Order: sequence, then structure tokens, then C-alpha cells
Amino acid sequence: MTSQWYSVVSQKLHLARVLLVQEERGVPVDNQPPAVLSQAMTQATAEMLLRAQQALLVMVARYHQHKQAQPRSLSELESLFAYPVPDVEALQQLAADPNSWWNHLAKLDKALSEPATPRKQAAAENVIAIASEPEADFSPAALEKTRSAMAAFSRELADQHSEW
Repeated sequence: MTSQWYSVVSQKLHLARVLLVQEERGVPVDNQPPAVLSQAMTQATAEMLLRAQQALLVMVARYHQHKQAQPRSLSELESLFAYPVPDVEALQQLAADPNSWWNHLAKLDKALSEPATPRKQAAAENVIAIASEPEADFSPAALEKTRSAMAAFSRELADQHSEW
């Protein structure tokens, strides 16, 4: 059963790669402008990566004998265990790293789930530099980097648990 969840994660990651390749080639669809096609492909890729993340959480739960659990977040996964679990600790480390693929997915999810924040017009006499929260990077390179990191992480997890 747990290998089936690895298959789900792998499938989503593979489909995300297919979408990225298609976006890179700029395949025209129904005479849509290239910018629309690019946006559709990158958002579809991000959605596929987020689905893979959800399946990864379930995969970890299954590896640790929680056969019916459907955790939707890292905190829900953590709450399943009364003891430290190395797989969960690895995910916690990723969540704590602002440059990790886990946090890239959080930014993508937020960007896809909420309306874009309106940009304020800056008046020439009233320009003040402020630090704002970095926007989600939907570039094909960033999405591929996250996809590759997720694939490596899930493959490593599957390899570790297949040894047992």
C-alpha cells in the first residue's frame, strides 16, 4: 500500500515535468496569447506539485502504519505521532528553511489561493524603500528545481522504507 502512495507522488511529479517541458516549448493552444499559455502551464505545474506534496504527507503517514490518515498539512502529520519520526523531522527541517522546496510550495499555494495584492503607485516625492514578502516564483526554472528536489526526497524516502 505504501508503494502505491510513492507511485502517486511520482506520477504527479512526472506530470509536472511534462507540463514544464510543454511550457518551455510554447505549444500553441486555441490561438491563445503566449502569456496566457505560459500562465496556464506554470499554474498547472504548481497545482500538480501541491498535489504531490499532499500525497507525500499521506505517504509518510502510511510508512508509519497510519493506514487511514489523510494529513493535509505538516502539523496534521506531526499530530499523528506521539514519538519523534525521522521523516517528519526531515520535513520540519525543510519547513524551517526559507529557501527549501517546501517553502517554495507554501508560497506557490498562497499565490494560487489568494487574490494578488494590488501594487501601490509610488509618488516621486514619497518613495520609501521597504522590505516586502517575496512573491512566489512561478518561473519554469524554479518550478523544476522544486520538482527535482521533491522527486529526490520522495525517492530517498521510498528507498529507506523499502529496506525495512
